[in-house]
Amino acid sequence: MGFFDDLFGKRPYPAERKAEVEKMIADLIRIGQNEDYLSEHTGGLFNGQYRNIQAVEIGRRLDAIGGFELMEYAHKKVQHKVGANLGSHLSYAWADIGRWVP
Repeated sequence: MGFFDDLFGKRPYPAERKAEVEKMIADLIRIGQNEDYLSEHTGGLFNGQYRNIQAVEIGRRLDAIGGFELMEYAHKKVQHKVGANLGSHLSYAWADIGRWVP
């Protein structure tokens, strides 16, 4: 995904998945703003690896729809809204999903 793709709005997902992908990105932004993607404790919203369960599920779904390219696209959108620190938390929450490497 390059500069021109960002500029002209090329999306790494099928048109029929637009609403689903946009909702997942919005959900990821909300998670980052309200809960975080990582925790110091397990339980509740966080799995045994200290990762936000919903963020992990969204990452798996993004991977299923559009692979690494869609995950990268979503990560950039989310990081733009929540900042670099929380963006790195999301990256670590997605470790081992598809080809994603934090």
